[in-house]
Amino acid sequence: MAKIVVKNLNKYYDNGFHAVKDVSFVAEDKEFMVLVGPSGCGKTTVLRLIAGLVEISSGDIYIGDNLVNNKPPKDRDIAMVFQNYALYPHMTVFDNMAFALKLRGESKAEINKKVDVAASLLGIESMLKRKPAQLSGGQRQRVAVGRAIVRNPKVFLFDEPLSNLDAKLRVAMRAEIVKLHQTLENTMIYVTHDQVEAMTMADRIVVMKDGIIHQIDSPLNIYNNPINVFVAGFIGSPAINMVTGKLVAKDGALCFDSTDYQLTLTPDQATKLKKYENKAIIMGIRPEDIYDARHDSMAEYPQKFNPVCDLVEPLGSEFHVVLKTRQYSFVARFDPKELPKVGAVLPVTVDMVKAHFFDPESELALY
Repeated sequence: MAKIVVKNLNKYYDNGFHAVKDVSFVAEDKEFMVLVGPSGCGKTTVLRLIAGLVEISSGDIYIGDNLVNNKPPKDRDIAMVFQNYALYPHMTVFDNMAFALKLRGESKAEINKKVDVAASLLGIESMLKRKPAQLSGGQRQRVAVGRAIVRNPKVFLFDEPLSNLDAKLRVAMRAEIVKLHQTLENTMIYVTHDQVEAMTMADRIVVMKDGIIHQIDSPLNIYNNPINVFVAGFIGSPAINMVTGKLVAKDGALCFDSTDYQLTLTPDQATKLKKYENKAIIMGIRPEDIYDARHDSMAEYPQKFNPVCDLVEPLGSEFHVVLKTRQYSFVARFDPKELPKVGAVLPVTVDMVKAHFFDPESELALY
């Protein structure tokens, strides 16, 4: 197996577009790393640069101890799983999976053994004689993954492999790929625009936007300690609530004043943010940290205000509730204990211990 080292990677296209901007990261040996970001952020370009499918403008890529900048894809000991499966329609499942092994000149017995092992891992033993047209989307994706497994590469690269599947199948295939990683223990780099996939699958996440890496960390650290407004807003579903206000002194405490309501900061927040008194600041609060005030026993540092309930989305295990004040709209996640009434004033509790604060100019996290 091998770690992947990416140093100061840049990609310029002929029209001058700077797609990847000085990107650096290390995917450790046996790590499952996920590149995530909105469409056009450069994550797939980075993956293709690692694979050797796109030429590097500047920077270095190491797989193991080997600099691979000028090596063709076949010599990089990687296997890539594409979004559109890229199966040969005229070949059976067995022949699709065995194709690369045949090109290597491996023996028939060895090919049969490797295909059988991969098919067993993926639960597609009964499909080996079928052709891709006879398979569902999920089955085709398993074949594409199986074709990568039989090569036993140092590194697996996944380019949004689940985006063509329906929601239920995506959840199942996420679990299958994670289990596969635990079994094979290969280094894997996985690209997706779906932050839920990133959160549930990754050992570490690389968050990208506009060709730039904004944060690299474990899923929980990124969720709980986003480095800036973009990361805070991109990671989490429903998205974090962001409000611009200012910090004001009141009764010996420091409060966040949105003009619609005031929320008292914790003593620790007040100490660290004292220099922002009477200055603009952005406060972020995640939906699960806003409680129906009738059921707020979980809040560590409760602060109340009184928005109007604008919309309720019952999801069985929880409610998503849209709350409105005169200027702002919020989303909260409530336990399904008591259905809020649309159009009525609904007292809510904000757990200020969980609040995030950002500088409105740099958009960097302050607390």
